[in-house]
Amino acid sequence: MSVPDFQTLMLPVLRASADGEVRIGEVVERLADEFGLTEEERADLLPSGKQTTFANRVHWAKSYLGKAGLVELTRRAHFRITDDGRKVLHNPPDRITIKFLERFDAFKGFRNGTASEQKAEGPTATEPTSEDLLTPDEVMRTAHRQVEDALADTLLQRVCSGTPAFFEKLVVNLLIAMGYGGTTTEIDKALVGKTGDGGVDGVIDQDPLGLDRIYVQAKRYAQGNTVGSGAIGDFFGSLDRFKAAKGLFVTTSTFTASAKDTAEMLSKRIVLIDGEQLAKLMIRHEVGCRVVETLTLKKEDEEFFD
Repeated sequence: MSVPDFQTLMLPVLRASADGEVRIGEVVERLADEFGLTEEERADLLPSGKQTTFANRVHWAKSYLGKAGLVELTRRAHFRITDDGRKVLHNPPDRITIKFLERFDAFKGFRNGTASEQKAEGPTATEPTSEDLLTPDEVMRTAHRQVEDALADTLLQRVCSGTPAFFEKLVVNLLIAMGYGGTTTEIDKALVGKTGDGGVDGVIDQDPLGLDRIYVQAKRYAQGNTVGSGAIGDFFGSLDRFKAAKGLFVTTSTFTASAKDTAEMLSKRIVLIDGEQLAKLMIRHEVGCRVVETLTLKKEDEEFFD
């Protein structure tokens, strides 16, 4: 089965504390066994790489139960059931959800405060509803992915509307932003695309000393105009003429399956970057885009309260 959403975990988390104080880490392990999660599902990490998805959802389930007054924190990483929590377990629902928790005054106060803050800041496209299955930080990550997907699409459109020369310059700029080219690379000198260039659009140092070089082919193609195996073979021939061991082929469109197979079989290392990958790299290395706002997620420092 897949990793349960945090609302599905609320009732099991409450039951786990029925006998008294429990440690959250032990609850995570116990519930992973109860739900029969595979090793892969248990090890699946959040994008931050600092916590597993399942542990994150168990923590959020415990947090929401706490907002409703059904459990309470005792000491670091420990919690226990409250009298209200015991009353719920005496006649439990099939599933505890956010909607179920809204019958408790403490939780309604928490939700009303959150709703007031959101209203003051203005409506958002990702405002969670009572039936959302995502934790608050998962909602933020989902919204972040949506923003980046839209940005990637915009960047690719802008690149495709530019000239081939602009695209070649962009690729070299991106490589420099990624750390290639040493410390003194000049964009104009790295661009060699012109008549008689031998099928290479750019040459950039792979290391600061220039002991190795990357030869670049940049093809600004419209969507649907895919790069085939013939273009890869031609680029291989160009690398051979330059006595180059590796090359980078970048396009704004996509590569055919035969093009990918050809690149894998050839004796020289040829890396293929399609339009989708290109846009993601531009965003990651802030080429053609910039940071306009940074949102920081924080959590309590349990050591501070020890």
